[in-house]
Amino acid sequence: MSTKNFKRYTVTSALPYANGPLHIGHLAGCYIPSDIYVRYLRSKKRDVAYICGSDEHGVAITIKARKEGKTPQEIVDRYHEMMKASFQEFGISFDEYSRTSAQIHHETAQELFKDLYDKGEFLEQTTEQYFDEEAGQFLADRYIEGTCPRCGFEGAYGDQCERCGSSLSPTELINPKSKLSWSTPVLKETKHWFLDLARYADFLKKYILEEHQEDWKNNVLGQCRSWLEAGDGLQARSMTRDMGWGIPVPVEGAEGKVLYVWFDAPIGYISATKEWASRTGKNWESYWKDEDTKLVHFIGKDNIVFHCIIFPAILKTHGEFILPDNVPANEFLNLEGDKISTSRNWAVWLHEYLEEFPGKQDVLRYVLTANAPETKDNDFTWKDFQSRNNSELVAVFGNFINRAVVLTHKYFDGVIPGKGELVGVDEEVLAELQAFPEKIASSIERYRFREALGLMMDLARLGNKYLADTEPWKTIKTDRERTGTILNIALNIAGSLAIVAEPFLPFTAQKLVDLFGMQEIDWENAGDADLLKNGVALGQMGLLFEKIEDEVVDKQVQKLMDAKKENEAANAPAAPTKEIITYDDFAKLDMRVVTVLEAEKMPKSKKLIKLKVDTGLGHRTVLSGVAEHFEPEFLIGKQVTMLINLAPRKMMGIDSEGMILMAEDKDGKLKLLTPHEATSSGSTIS
Repeated sequence: MSTKNFKRYTVTSALPYANGPLHIGHLAGCYIPSDIYVRYLRSKKRDVAYICGSDEHGVAITIKARKEGKTPQEIVDRYHEMMKASFQEFGISFDEYSRTSAQIHHETAQELFKDLYDKGEFLEQTTEQYFDEEAGQFLADRYIEGTCPRCGFEGAYGDQCERCGSSLSPTELINPKSKLSWSTPVLKETKHWFLDLARYADFLKKYILEEHQEDWKNNVLGQCRSWLEAGDGLQARSMTRDMGWGIPVPVEGAEGKVLYVWFDAPIGYISATKEWASRTGKNWESYWKDEDTKLVHFIGKDNIVFHCIIFPAILKTHGEFILPDNVPANEFLNLEGDKISTSRNWAVWLHEYLEEFPGKQDVLRYVLTANAPETKDNDFTWKDFQSRNNSELVAVFGNFINRAVVLTHKYFDGVIPGKGELVGVDEEVLAELQAFPEKIASSIERYRFREALGLMMDLARLGNKYLADTEPWKTIKTDRERTGTILNIALNIAGSLAIVAEPFLPFTAQKLVDLFGMQEIDWENAGDADLLKNGVALGQMGLLFEKIEDEVVDKQVQKLMDAKKENEAANAPAAPTKEIITYDDFAKLDMRVVTVLEAEKMPKSKKLIKLKVDTGLGHRTVLSGVAEHFEPEFLIGKQVTMLINLAPRKMMGIDSEGMILMAEDKDGKLKLLTPHEATSSGSTIS
């Protein structure tokens, strides 16, 4: 950990792609950790700029737009607003949440590119890149899928394998396919501008492996080392792409080309800081060019290379910018034993959580911090969510606050009593109280947020133990002054808990601040035995946390299982074709639109419904095995398709005079085959 005393802090969180909503993996990866860190710094009265924004360029956006039949701008507009609102409601306290489609970002990214271009830092190369002949365009990395040469995963992208985490180039993929047409792409010549990373190898080795080998996380150092010490060394990487969506490359001969999203996106931190500074009257350059500023990037492990190697190389070459002091990257969070996947809808979506668990932002913040994937991949389960809420937040934190406040209302009419003479147990607990803020601060400043959260809960446990040891419900019978001393100390523990809990549980902390009549949250006051003013009347409070019942989490697990089933059904192969028939065979089938006149379930049958239909030639009775899919009342009046020249078949003593035709989904659900508009009964199908 750096020992330098910094004047200010620039803290960034990875820009989320604006191609879908936020899920718990995003939160656990970088947004909750960064928010904890920033809230702590603010409570220490540090000068902080907390910066983020939507990443609105790149192939992921265009793929989403193509899939939904919309423009890329429509996609980013929708998800930018959704993510911004979700972050705000969840309590992620960005100073600026911007977007890379903003004009100031385009200008900033182009200025940095042009600066490097004018300095001769780029290699201009004509290379062979994959081209989709059917679609008539070059393929960016994420428009190509194939088999990973490292681990054999068949769904690897052209720039990265999401299974093993390896960074790739499209030409390394085995059996590459275009995601536009699923044809095999061909190699075709195109000109691009490359950043020659090998030129920065010595600088990067010194910066990362020497200057930060003691304070950067092992996963960050390990991944950087694998790049810096690779046998073939650092390779030149293209900073431009052949695409129609993105920031145009600002040099001659680059028509139709845009900046590579990983050149463009980190610069979004700078452009967003400019927006914030302009709005608040600050000088943005102080937060990016002053050596007394500490720059910290919070990211997930899949972004390590870009933030630790490529972006520092760009900043170093420009020459005026500070470099990241730390890049605390988390590992991945899994869900119920399986990897979170947006494409498979295997996720807990933040906007849905906020709707289904109103007022419980701090519960999710707590659980994701307690189980944070700081050093290895971890797993979120709904049962663990329930257990931590009930046995920790309710039974420990909430129980302590409730006991202290309820007893004060009961014995002292809700007014904070004064302290009398202290005894040994009081002095011991106050000494422990005084030590807690510094211990928690030390863990936070070393980016050990799970450890810090555990210490915060230990403070709540200290309060519970103190009340259990001193038993104010007994002393009130014989010694009112002693009882007042006990509750004064308990309430001051609770006041300190409000301060040190704020980075982790901001909504809960605000309730406590209001309850105790505290003026502000100031870390330096935490641990003070006289934090709360004697004689102040406490506010009224309900329960800080509520017990979560089994049926609540069972419903969430079932929701996941349903999503999994739907995804499997949607991606299941279609039924194989039956044997080939001739047109003459087909011509023998007499299929017509009929109208259902009557419908009733057959007694003693789970599957059969008895239908009376108008065929246009008269009325017929048909038995159809659809009772598990439709209610009889739903079918009455519907026009459906029927094979009317099928030989009658006796079923349950009734002659069924034809067959109602249905479509069967991959998951086995039946759908009616109906005309798109009303037609005459007996209309033929040909």
